[in-house]
Amino acid sequence: MTLTRHQIRERAFQMLFALNANPEADQEALYQRVLTDDPNQTVPVPAYLTTLVQGVLANQAELDAQIDQYLSTGWQLKRIAKTDLVIMRMAFFEIEHVEEVPNRVAVNEALELAKNFSDDRSRRFINGVLAHTLDGDSADSQA
Repeated sequence: MTLTRHQIRERAFQMLFALNANPEADQEALYQRVLTDDPNQTVPVPAYLTTLVQGVLANQAELDAQIDQYLSTGWQLKRIAKTDLVIMRMAFFEIEHVEEVPNRVAVNEALELAKNFSDDRSRRFINGVLAHTLDGDSADSQA
């Protein structure tokens, strides 16, 4: 089974969301759960999926600090919906740590994840935070 980068990001989101709720979860079991519906099958984990999941986990404090600097006055990380926070962590990780992914692609992929896993209000919020990474361009113009 060959996954596109978008499909890998969806699975990374699912993994990170699950690990956010239960940090002690068995990561190998979670990888298999997001990659196959067959509990008796073990499939290879795509390298980029591991890069995203482990990268976000390893850099979470740095990513949260980056997100925090773009929040409006009165907003705090703990007030952000967990789905939105995980999506933004992934986007900031790609922007800061994955050179082959252009910033605009990372932002657009985050907006696509928000369409699939959140609501329109959250998508606009995520766009507002991530738009700062595009030197003032509106990220929404590509979504």
